[in-house]
Amino acid sequence: MIPNNVLRTWRAGGAAINGWLSIGCPFTAEIMAAQGYDSITIDLQHGLVGYEVATTMLQAMQASGVTPLVRVPWLDPTWIMKALDAGAYGVICPMVNTREDAERLVSYVRYPPVGTRSFGPTRANFSAGADYGREADREVICLAMIETAEAFANLAEIVATPGLDGVYIGPADLTLGLTGRRFPTGFDRVEPELVEAIGTILDTAHQAGIRACLHNGSPAYAAKAIGWGFDLVTVSNDVRLLADAARASVETTRRLTAGAGES
Repeated sequence: MIPNNVLRTWRAGGAAINGWLSIGCPFTAEIMAAQGYDSITIDLQHGLVGYEVATTMLQAMQASGVTPLVRVPWLDPTWIMKALDAGAYGVICPMVNTREDAERLVSYVRYPPVGTRSFGPTRANFSAGADYGREADREVICLAMIETAEAFANLAEIVATPGLDGVYIGPADLTLGLTGRRFPTGFDRVEPELVEAIGTILDTAHQAGIRACLHNGSPAYAAKAIGWGFDLVTVSNDVRLLADAARASVETTRRLTAGAGES
């Protein structure tokens, strides 16, 4: 089986840089995959992506060697198992709120006797390697999202779940869960109570011997998160990167041509 480069990075003591795909397009996926990310996540929860196009996006990323991950829509065995069968090397699962939720997640990701995943790696048998059935449980990453007040309250029990590789913080939902509408939603939190909560999740995960991952809105914040000790950082997404680049191009052109027609 082709090794999981995120796991390699972690074992070497490094932090992985993760890209994020919300546009349902194989060409966009291929472009992003060629930019040097350690891993790229296809977002089936909030992204404009369905299962069939997600499979073609996984195919488009294959040549780059980037590690493909999928954020599934929910804690649902159908979505989780089909994402893995399509060739995802890891699952990020939203709204894991209790130890029971985390145990179910691990069960859906791992084959018996550890879990309950049904065997049928339709594409993964080819994309990952013929020995997929024997190696998958060692190479596939299982990440639970911590993004609600309930999950934060149950954090110590969640991170102690056997078979869970790490937790993934969604700062926008975490802000809503912990503070309601007192602060604007979004990433790159600077409010002391939210920075403290993010640090608590990081420390609690590491104390349990698992990894901590954070979604970020900018390279500067992602670099700061790596400095704090995060093991994987997501830097923006394809939608935001496209919008920012397009806006910068237009603004620069207008600035450079301002007054060009004046005598």
